[in-house]
Amino acid sequence: MSQDTPVLLPSNLSSLTIGVDLGDRTSRICELDAAGRCVREGTVATTEVAMRRYLAGRPRCRVVFETCTHSPWLARLVAALGHEVVVANPSAMFTRGARRRRNDALDAQFLARQGRADVALLHPITHRSAAAQCDLAQVRARDQLVKTRTLLINHVRGAVKAVGQRLSGCSAESFARRARGELPAALVPALLPLVEVIEVLTQRIRAADRALAQLIAERYPVAARLQQPAGVGTLTALAFVLLIDDPTRFRRSRDAGAYFGLVPRLDESSTATPQLRISKAGDGLGRRLLVSAAQYILGPFGPPCDLRRHGQAIAQRGGKNAKKRAVVAVARKLAVLLHHLWVTGAAYDPDYLLHRRAA
Repeated sequence: MSQDTPVLLPSNLSSLTIGVDLGDRTSRICELDAAGRCVREGTVATTEVAMRRYLAGRPRCRVVFETCTHSPWLARLVAALGHEVVVANPSAMFTRGARRRRNDALDAQFLARQGRADVALLHPITHRSAAAQCDLAQVRARDQLVKTRTLLINHVRGAVKAVGQRLSGCSAESFARRARGELPAALVPALLPLVEVIEVLTQRIRAADRALAQLIAERYPVAARLQQPAGVGTLTALAFVLLIDDPTRFRRSRDAGAYFGLVPRLDESSTATPQLRISKAGDGLGRRLLVSAAQYILGPFGPPCDLRRHGQAIAQRGGKNAKKRAVVAVARKLAVLLHHLWVTGAAYDPDYLLHRRAA
């Protein structure tokens, strides 16, 4: 091609593509024009004021950056300023391993060139709304309280066992009250402060549960409807609604299982189709809550329903880790069911498949 040959570009391509490699304090930027020439490189402070000053007042352009801690607020800021936002998914971009040569400048240029060439190569994601993010922070905070209490309870029980004694079994909610009178005298100075912290954490968890129930009643009534299946409580239903945020983001309900990383990874080549573990993509908290609900459904207290029968059929096939595969399959099917109930508004029939076969 001679130098005078014009370069044909897609009609929908922005005149300027900006790649931003986000850092905690400063971010590296690379600007490419429509012909792919680098017209500017530099750094910008990773603050709302600095980013607004950098992006405001310029013609509409495409801004590309990877998902990270700062990407949610930056995506909303860029969209509010009238620019096109592309949030790349790094785990999907580099499935074969990291690139051999990389630094902040090269990362910014890589994002800009990928965003200019084909946005699909970046596997773009959509961040949830600011309101959903703030409400989801309450769910995550409650989860951290429970984790901290569990660690402290395990530490107290282990310390008591180390001196040849044992605390009686009880629930986590009543542990502080029961442990006060059972601590060995020699360990009271060391463990009583921890027991008091456990008691305070229990009170905080109860307050968090009341706050989440109030949140459902005032702002997310759909989460109350999603509690119809057995094993789905307030926490699971609310987390499911907040993590998805917009149910129309999925073309079909079956995509909800993949969104929570409950589908097997895919690595097929020619005739080789290995059975791989689940992808574990998406949010770990949501996946853990769905798996916990599936364990209840398949457990001794789970009522007869289509989900339970589906999991039992998989477990009866035998083989290595059959029970684990059954739990994951029920969790995936539960995610699909909850999304279907959400978008259709239908009432939950636990024996729907059984009734359809009988009909």
